[in-house]
Amino acid sequence: AGVSSQSTGSSGINAEYGVNGRIIDCAWTVHFNPKFDPLVNAAKAATNMGIKCAGIDARLNEIGEAIQEVMESYEVELDGNTYQVKCIRNLNGHSIEPYKIHAGKTVPIIKGGEAIKMEEGEFYAIETFGSTGKGMVHDDVDCSHYMKNFDIGHVPIRINRAKGLLNSINKNFGTLAFCKRWVERAGETKYLLALKHLCDLGIVNDYPPLVDQKGCYTAQMEHTIVLRPTCKEVLSRGDDY
Repeated sequence: AGVSSQSTGSSGINAEYGVNGRIIDCAWTVHFNPKFDPLVNAAKAATNMGIKCAGIDARLNEIGEAIQEVMESYEVELDGNTYQVKCIRNLNGHSIEPYKIHAGKTVPIIKGGEAIKMEEGEFYAIETFGSTGKGMVHDDVDCSHYMKNFDIGHVPIRINRAKGLLNSINKNFGTLAFCKRWVERAGETKYLLALKHLCDLGIVNDYPPLVDQKGCYTAQMEHTIVLRPTCKEVLSRGDDY
């Protein structure tokens, strides 16, 4: 979802990148109209607060509460109406492990999460999502992004085409995310039914677009951190980001 995920006219995009193995998960919102600055700044400030609060022995629920307080202190005026920026409460940050972008711990962006502590050596994606809508997203249609289930064991596959597609996924993507366009670049054709079969078996997970209510605007900011023994390092930070 970009700054204008549910409308036409003023538009924006989110951009993400990563590195194989030790994944760097980060995202930012690009927009082209200054009226969206408060919304984008809210997500940026909330993520920076999450990074500030993170550390060895920090409790995840306290991080979420601090993020929400910052995010929802912002307002944005659009077409004569003023909207409080809301945290999208069913999205969150997460721990990261090698080749597993969503590992076992969740970093909430609202009050009320689990009082679990961060630990030395862990990697985390601290990401926040602000919205002028309801602050709750749901699946949209036309899924294009997928990822093999990291924890899946052996599952019998009786359709040869699905077996072949899974071999291609293992070879080209492993347990990292991929999109239909990349599958086609890998040489696969007429693979949609085979892909659906792998999803139905739970071998591959689909990740459809997520949207809030129609007509609202959203923004995202995300950085990856590692908790070293003597410091907290933001791996995705750059001079301009």
